[in-house]
Amino acid sequence: MLKAKQFSIIKEEWTTETKRLPITDDYIFKRVFAYKGNESVLKDFLEAILKKEIQKVTIKNPEIIPYEKGEKRGLLDIKAETEDGTMLDIEMQMEDEKDIDERATSYMGKLISEQLQVGNKYTELKKSIVIFITNYNFLKRNSYHSVGRLKFEKTIEEEFVDLGYKDEEEIASEYIEYHYIELPKYKNKNPSKFTKLDQWMCIFTQNEGGIMLAKKENKEIERAINTLDFISEDPKERERHNSIVMAEYNRLVSEHNFFNDGLEKGMKKRKKRKFNRNSKRNAERKYDNRNDNEIYKIKKGRNRKIKIIWK
Repeated sequence: MLKAKQFSIIKEEWTTETKRLPITDDYIFKRVFAYKGNESVLKDFLEAILKKEIQKVTIKNPEIIPYEKGEKRGLLDIKAETEDGTMLDIEMQMEDEKDIDERATSYMGKLISEQLQVGNKYTELKKSIVIFITNYNFLKRNSYHSVGRLKFEKTIEEEFVDLGYKDEEEIASEYIEYHYIELPKYKNKNPSKFTKLDQWMCIFTQNEGGIMLAKKENKEIERAINTLDFISEDPKERERHNSIVMAEYNRLVSEHNFFNDGLEKGMKKRKKRKFNRNSKRNAERKYDNRNDNEIYKIKKGRNRKIKIIWK
């Protein structure tokens, strides 16, 4: 549960103007990587994560849909497709809402189901990849970049059988892959040993020295920084960013108030049930001392016979 103090901190962070807006903001993240003409920026970033060359990337949802009441978040994720048909869903997660496992599973399901339209064959299914960059830690692993694939587990019978290969290398499905990048786990390295992903991490961790070097070596990072600076300095872009951010802030406040209201109502009902239960016990105690098996109660001017069986 978010407390009022936490709300004030979040609001302050979101509304304070800085020279360069952080790319870890999910709105800014999508504006940089899904910006019209920035397909090459996203391509370079994906190559760094997937560690393979990509010829072309098509962004499937470049638009930014404002948050509306009653909708689930996830409107700021980026859906993309590579030249070989691989489908990707990339999202920046600012706050730990304790649902990343469910969210990742939902995204994966959508990527797969969207490929299997009416009339499509299962053999036409292409690989689906879900990528999360998080501003918090949630895995027990020490590595900041974790890759998840479906693998077979040994059965009891296989414990005593020579499979003829290392079973941990056997993938259950080549069509499903998860990537998680936990930013707090990233440790700045020697710039002389930077990989392409290290260069990108300089932007996410706001390592200005690393950014200066990365811009000289990678033109796509320079393009990303230029886009980021443009968004940060343009008044209309800042206004749009603030409106999205405040809508999300209001959503959090609304959920917080809804939780408190529900908690208060629940406490009242609990007290009422407790009062009724105590009243019943008191009534039972009142008649405990009677030896008679029958008592009489006056109701609406009539004598009504009530038989009480004491146990």
